[in-house]
Amino acid sequence: MTNDFKNNGSAPGAETQSRAMEETLADYSSAPNSFWQGTRDHDVSQNVAALLGAIEGAAPFAILDFGCGPGRDLKRFSELGHAPVGLDGTEEFAAMARAHSGCEVWQQNFIALDLPPGRFDGVFANASLFHVPSAALPRVLGELRETLKPGGVLFASNPRGDNQEGMSRGRYGCFHDFEAWRDYVLAAGFDEISHYYRPEGEPRQRQNWLATLWRKP
Repeated sequence: MTNDFKNNGSAPGAETQSRAMEETLADYSSAPNSFWQGTRDHDVSQNVAALLGAIEGAAPFAILDFGCGPGRDLKRFSELGHAPVGLDGTEEFAAMARAHSGCEVWQQNFIALDLPPGRFDGVFANASLFHVPSAALPRVLGELRETLKPGGVLFASNPRGDNQEGMSRGRYGCFHDFEAWRDYVLAAGFDEISHYYRPEGEPRQRQNWLATLWRKP
C-alpha cells in the first residue's frame, strides 16, 4: 500500500482530520486480536519507569493511559499499585482493556475528547499521539494539560521522522522530529523535563522512537 505523506505545513482541515481518525480506528478495529498478539509482550518498562520517576509527590498516582489499546500497560500500572484509567478510541480495544486490566476505561476519539480537569498526576501516551493530525495537536495537547493536576507529567513516545504526515497502511500518522515536537508541546503550556530515544542500547539510526517528558506548571 502506498503512503500519502505531506509536510506538516499542509496539515488537513477539520473534515479531513475526522475522516483520517475514522479510518485509523476502523483499521485497528478490523483485527484487534492480531494487534494484541503482536504487542502484548513488548517491553516498555523504560517508559513506565520514566513517567513514574518524573511525578512528584507520594504514590499511588492517578494515571491516564492515553491510547491504552488492549490494556497491557494499564494492567502494569495497576499491578504497581497506582490508580490508572484507560482511554482508547476503539470500542474493541476498550472492552479488551477492561477485561484484561480490571480498570476503568473510557472510549473516546482522540480529536473529540471529554476529560475531567485536574484529575491525573500523569498521562502516559505511549505510541498514541502520533495518530493525531498536526492541525488538531495543539488542542489535544491543551486538553491533556488541563486534565493533569498542577505539576503533573505528560509522557509521550512517538515514532520520529521528518515532520511528515498522512495515511500509511490504513492508519494516519504524524512523524515529528524532536524540534518540531518540542515546539508543539511547549506552545501547549508544558515545561520540558527530558527526552530519550528507543530502543535502548541501539545506534541512533536504529532508534526510531522519540520519548519525551513534560510537566504542567
